[in-house]
Amino acid sequence: MVATPIGNLADITLRALHVLQRADAIACEDTRHTQALLRAYGIDKPADRLLAVHQHNEAQAAQAVVERLQASQRIAYVSDAGTPGVSDPGARLVAAVHAAGLRCIPLPGASSVTSALSVAGAVATTPDAGGFLFAGFLPTKSAERTAAVQRLAAEPRSVLLLEAPHRILDLAQALAVLGERRVTLARELTKQFEEVSTHAASALAAWLQEAPQRVKGEFVVLLHPVAVARDNGAEADRVLRLLLAELPVKSAVRLAAEITGAPRNALYERGLQIRNQGDDTTGTAGQS
Repeated sequence: MVATPIGNLADITLRALHVLQRADAIACEDTRHTQALLRAYGIDKPADRLLAVHQHNEAQAAQAVVERLQASQRIAYVSDAGTPGVSDPGARLVAAVHAAGLRCIPLPGASSVTSALSVAGAVATTPDAGGFLFAGFLPTKSAERTAAVQRLAAEPRSVLLLEAPHRILDLAQALAVLGERRVTLARELTKQFEEVSTHAASALAAWLQEAPQRVKGEFVVLLHPVAVARDNGAEADRVLRLLLAELPVKSAVRLAAEITGAPRNALYERGLQIRNQGDDTTGTAGQS
């Protein structure tokens, strides 16, 4: 299972190029797309060595791949972009290979899911908000999508969604019920017009409508963990003091707000008070 770039062709791995070059055949989501990708890397494969295995024929085509593997051929599988079997085809093929008692080897690489997660800055504020949930594409029908969003509202962890450009505004409007919950939109990751922006769920639709280009491209939408406000200000104060020992006030306040869920304005005032008092617990690092 070979991961391929989600945009920037430089994101291919050396191992992937080696495997694609040596493979006896390459099973792929779209043979024309894969042929163009191979040529970009100087790999020449005859058309009869590219096998179409996509969402409409995967169950049947998987058996042809299994037969080739049983004949000791080396087969690589690629989707059109990213890591196969996550949101793209590939899972049924892997299941068929395992069912035949054969080995399936992962070649890690580009993934829109982990790429978006790495730049979102989504910080869990409670133990049960750790990790993340990959929900993929929500239903396209309005009522079903609304019901899905209502279910996700109770999910404390980060939630990763995928969306197409012609439905992104509908999704943003559906997410508005989440109010102040932070949402990161990652658009056109690794491509020329890549954009990553974080807003309150209630403000997403308005932000998208401010500029025509904001609704273009492929989207990863990340719901941040549910922020839990702390009734006891002592915890927020403790975290803030620890951060002030190493960071400037603004940076310490931002992280303290993410960690504790306490209001940023109140933390900022408290941070200035601590710093101005020359509190010994803050040390001298990160003076501002």
